[in-house]
Amino acid sequence: MNADAFALLWDARDAARRIGRFVQGKTFDDYVGDELLRAGVERQFEIIGEALSQLRKTDASTATTVSALPKAIGLRNILIHAYASIDHRIVWGVTQNELATLIAQLDVLLNDGP
Repeated sequence: MNADAFALLWDARDAARRIGRFVQGKTFDDYVGDELLRAGVERQFEIIGEALSQLRKTDASTATTVSALPKAIGLRNILIHAYASIDHRIVWGVTQNELATLIAQLDVLLNDGP
């Protein structure tokens, strides 16, 4: 893996970890009721999606090992281009059901995981 790919993976993992910290101990109602929390989570998802999009261009073979890559890029595109129609239940669901798996995959790729 080249240095640019490593940096992109690190950025994606860092953003994912931030989301985990932001939502720790929060409920969906907390999320919906706190525009600053929503904005922070959405921004981190934008970073993840952009980093993984750039990874696909920089190191396609590494990018194929990130199973959530297409979904992450798709979520980023929705957050950026369809911001007026964001479904908060979907974003919250990703934080609760998919984020840990993404972090674990990124940990492995960065040689920090199991």
